[in-house]
Amino acid sequence: MKKILIANRGEIALRVMRTAKDMGISTVAVFSEADRNAPFVRYADEAVCIGPAPSNQSYLLGEKLIEVAKELNVDGIHPGYGFLSENAGFTRKVTDAGITFIGPSPEAMEVMGSKLAAKAAVKSYNIPMVPGTDEAITDVEAAKKLATEIGFPILIKASAGGGGKGMRIVEREEDFVEQMALAVNEAVSSFGDGAVFIEKYVGSPRHIEIQVMADTHGNIVHLFERECSVQRRHQKVVEEAPSAVLTPEIREAMGKSAVDVARACNYVGAGTVEFLLDENKNYYFLEMNTRLQVEHPVTEMITGVDLVREQINVARGEKLSFSQEDLKIHGHAMEVRVYAEDAANNFLPDIGHLSTYRRPTGPGIRVDDGFEEGMDIPIYYDPMISKLITHGATREEAMDRMVRACEDYLISGVKTTLPFGKFVMQHEAFRSGNFDTHFVSKHFSPEALDRNDEAEALIAAIIGTSLVDDKKKASITTNASSTKQSNWRRNR
Repeated sequence: MKKILIANRGEIALRVMRTAKDMGISTVAVFSEADRNAPFVRYADEAVCIGPAPSNQSYLLGEKLIEVAKELNVDGIHPGYGFLSENAGFTRKVTDAGITFIGPSPEAMEVMGSKLAAKAAVKSYNIPMVPGTDEAITDVEAAKKLATEIGFPILIKASAGGGGKGMRIVEREEDFVEQMALAVNEAVSSFGDGAVFIEKYVGSPRHIEIQVMADTHGNIVHLFERECSVQRRHQKVVEEAPSAVLTPEIREAMGKSAVDVARACNYVGAGTVEFLLDENKNYYFLEMNTRLQVEHPVTEMITGVDLVREQINVARGEKLSFSQEDLKIHGHAMEVRVYAEDAANNFLPDIGHLSTYRRPTGPGIRVDDGFEEGMDIPIYYDPMISKLITHGATREEAMDRMVRACEDYLISGVKTTLPFGKFVMQHEAFRSGNFDTHFVSKHFSPEALDRNDEAEALIAAIIGTSLVDDKKKASITTNASSTKQSNWRRNR
């Protein structure tokens, strides 16, 4: 594989290109008109504009991407995450065009892209499942009866869902029919698929995911877990590896289950198996993401494995460069997703101009980004500016380092989630490890950030006053010294 096209933009495009350059592979960037001056475009060996800013006129044009790849004699296409990364139809067309898709097969995507199909695929492996239905609901009254047997509250979920869409929590039996209709309508409008199923609602869950990697020679390994429980709108904002609560025994059991999930769909490449962990540390299979995850850097930091390099090597038909026995956890890693969002205003996007943009530096700090000072945050795409990652010998060191990194990361012109990230790292619930997916609703409020700002302002004022006092004292001392010196000279 001598040349790859990255079918993505921003920080993930740069991330893939850097590893490709390490491997002596040339890269092709595809970009929209909004990204014409972006760093990933300049970094690539070749770059092609594929259309206007809206993603449905550029980054989602699979046929156009394949056309560019063929014109430039590309050997492989790396999809990154988002956009077409889990589109089985696109993957199949790439393969049919004689180009290597750097990821799993379209068949594996199709199985794991449907939560119901995924449940059916892994059923024979005795993987723990949340109590509920195994098939799409066709008889509402029968489903209502089952929900009563399972016990309320229950969760109605879209089979094709993701990002919290098509999900409804039903607290009471009398609300079931209404909430079912709402869930089906949302599933149809969001995914074009009205299939829904029900599960027992786990009240205080933790979101734990296991990174897996598989090659074409039958080797499948897991690279331990990531804790992704700090979320807003059912989407992750803070991640860490490893989890603060897993015992070695639970880690081993979850890892084996994740490998079995990958085996159930003949998986190849990098993937993530997601689980819920309840308050009694029972875990349940949730779904599989058939791509590289946004939060993959924390796994890289604790294992020393370049996941993108392994993806490319596996796509070239090579064996994994390590076995399960070779993998060890080294230290602890944290990741804060730095979004152009105002956490004090319900995390609403705050698109604008990056008047100041200075990355933090120092030991154990990594920044994966795709922006520079003076750039605008486009309104057309996800408002993530960067991923801020820290690594330390211990969890405490990684958290403390993240606090400093959040303080040292200078961004002006837009509101960001950096103050929120710092808030999480300093909160007692997070530091103790006693938190779940309801962290934001339980512990966070705009006033919390205001109190943080007031405390910092007070500290700054105290320091400022102290500095002024020191200068005054120094001035008096200097003047006195100067006077004495002058008298000495005069009397000499």
